[in-house]
Amino acid sequence: MASDKSNQPSSPSGEFGQAVAAFLDYLQAERGLAVNTRQAYGRDLRAFGSYLADNGGSGPAQLTAARIDAYLAHAGADKSPSSVGRCLAAIRMFCRFCVLERLMPMDVSQAIEPPRKWARLPQTIGHQAVQSAIDSPDPGQDRLALRDRAMLAMLYATGVRASELAGMKLGDLNAELGVVRVLGKGSKERIVPAAPLALELVGLYVRQLRVELDVAGRPELFLSRRGRALAREDVFRMVRKYARRAGLPEGVSPHTLRHSFATQLVAGGADLRSVQEMLGHADIATTQIYTHVDADRLKNIHRQFHPRP
Repeated sequence: MASDKSNQPSSPSGEFGQAVAAFLDYLQAERGLAVNTRQAYGRDLRAFGSYLADNGGSGPAQLTAARIDAYLAHAGADKSPSSVGRCLAAIRMFCRFCVLERLMPMDVSQAIEPPRKWARLPQTIGHQAVQSAIDSPDPGQDRLALRDRAMLAMLYATGVRASELAGMKLGDLNAELGVVRVLGKGSKERIVPAAPLALELVGLYVRQLRVELDVAGRPELFLSRRGRALAREDVFRMVRKYARRAGLPEGVSPHTLRHSFATQLVAGGADLRSVQEMLGHADIATTQIYTHVDADRLKNIHRQFHPRP
């Protein structure tokens, strides 16, 4: 099983640090949470522990709702509401663990209200902007141009997360049916349609480049230049590289392509339940952010046709 200790900040020392280490072992051994989720929880709790140490905190038994609330306000100064919400989720799960292990007398985190998620609309770009990024890989200067074009097209055509694309297997693709099998958060599987152009680019990559890269018989669809599996960070770097080359706005990432995919589906009339299923959202409330597209369209119609200025 993959370790959660690589690329992690060091744990706070003392009783709190020991409790965090035990909690992360518990998540790995007994809860079976995804590696990325465990690592994110570890980062959040280590940052929380560092804040407590700097502000007179000690062990889990001394945690109070006021201290948690103060930390979330502190973290919210440079984190998005979604990131602060994840911090609170990590703290809540940690507190429940500490109560079970009798490291604290009661769960004080339940009194904390989560921040409103998606306070800001997600960044999206239009179809032409996405196409310019897909066209950016140049076989003359990019050895992996065929792979990178296929990856960009698949991100936009299916709305998958960077980690889902990196983990996609060759056998997950069914070009005949025009769909791809995606293993999402919590190992939940879903089937997502893929546009013919994306499947064509993937097929071209598989036939002309992947056979050259696959020196060890790897099952992953997209491989590194040395024939290894990709990490989600590799996908982020690839997207940012071609977004800059195409002159797209700063901050374009795989999430931007995912948001653009969903936004354009809703704008075209897709129902939210279908979009939720394609994105792999557990809660339709997360998908509802994309209804801002219809609201914008209605406002434009109102401004254009209503007799009052």
